[in-house]
Amino acid sequence: MTRLLASTLIATAQRHADAPALVYGGAALSFAEADRATRDFAARLLDLGLGKMDRVAIYAEKRFETVVAMYGAALAGGVYVPVNPLLKADQVGHIARDCSARVLVTTPERLGLLDEVLRTTPSIFAVIVMGKVGAQAPARADLTLHDWPTQSSSDRPLRPHRVIDADVAAILYTSGSTGRPKGVVLSHRNIVAGAESVAEYLEITEHDRTLAVLPLSFDYGMNQVTTAILKGASTYLINHLFAKDVITAVAKHRITGLAAVPPLWIQLSQLAWPEDTSTHLRYITNSGGAMPRDTLEKLRRALPGTKPYLMYGLTEAFRSTYLPPSEVDRRPDSIGKAIPNAEILVVRPDGTPCDANEPGELVHRGVHVALGYWNDPEKTAERYKPVPGQDPGLVI
Repeated sequence: MTRLLASTLIATAQRHADAPALVYGGAALSFAEADRATRDFAARLLDLGLGKMDRVAIYAEKRFETVVAMYGAALAGGVYVPVNPLLKADQVGHIARDCSARVLVTTPERLGLLDEVLRTTPSIFAVIVMGKVGAQAPARADLTLHDWPTQSSSDRPLRPHRVIDADVAAILYTSGSTGRPKGVVLSHRNIVAGAESVAEYLEITEHDRTLAVLPLSFDYGMNQVTTAILKGASTYLINHLFAKDVITAVAKHRITGLAAVPPLWIQLSQLAWPEDTSTHLRYITNSGGAMPRDTLEKLRRALPGTKPYLMYGLTEAFRSTYLPPSEVDRRPDSIGKAIPNAEILVVRPDGTPCDANEPGELVHRGVHVALGYWNDPEKTAERYKPVPGQDPGLVI
């Protein structure tokens, strides 16, 4: 049965309370501690007056609080909006205004750069700082600044807004390579089903240790965390500067799963890997573009015992297809087969299925397909294609 996003953390904390959920900067947060921190953050949001489906923008690098804020906002009945930490202030402002964010969560360092954003985004009524606010004054008289919650509220009942799995849990903004970033609207069902599907074909278990190198504002990066939390695996958070830092972390933490995009894989394929890496690195995954064949071959030579999973998909549907490692040699240029619980169709302009070898549009149908674009019915209508006799699908 599909559950709410935060319930996956709660359930895992009950099964693996003392196991490390998140590891960052030499410290670890157990599943029980992550659960408590998530409840505390949700309580803080509700105490501040967060309404049902209010948006909570999270602008920070990968760290414990970033993940806690995502799950805590969802637990409270709000909607989290992870903002790429590499974005400039004006880009952050566009996202905050576009989704009418009500609460901003950020670091003390970034807060000092956001005065103009806060002055021009009247929808934001509160800022929660990952740490201490310090001496900084609010950018507006009607804006309040708050330290990160440190006192446990687990001794009092949490009364979140009532939501169901079809309700909005997150808005992920695309990179905006073809214009202003668009907000992809995801339900609790979308996110949990995506985690379940990826966990199934990657065979994730509580014994896995994944290295999170991708931004959590990127669906591929977020899915790594949601998949690991669902299955009780450990997520190692890293904000790397150089490709060699990734290899160092893989070796140091005996990482079992690594996800990256083609530009990073190209860099990693040109570096030396420790000879014993394949004894613990069980799989690697690629998405966000096709991995060059020569890059794949270099990685396979360097990691002979590591299984490569080549995946294809868009933010609007997480993953759509994957090429199993056993098929890489036979079909090196294939996008693979549909991920579990998804149907991939090739259709004509009228939405009817194409015949064999007939060209058409690729459409993903299933529970992973997002709800559409935030406040943009026209763009939603362009991408979400009716399939006769079936639910609408996403043109991929």
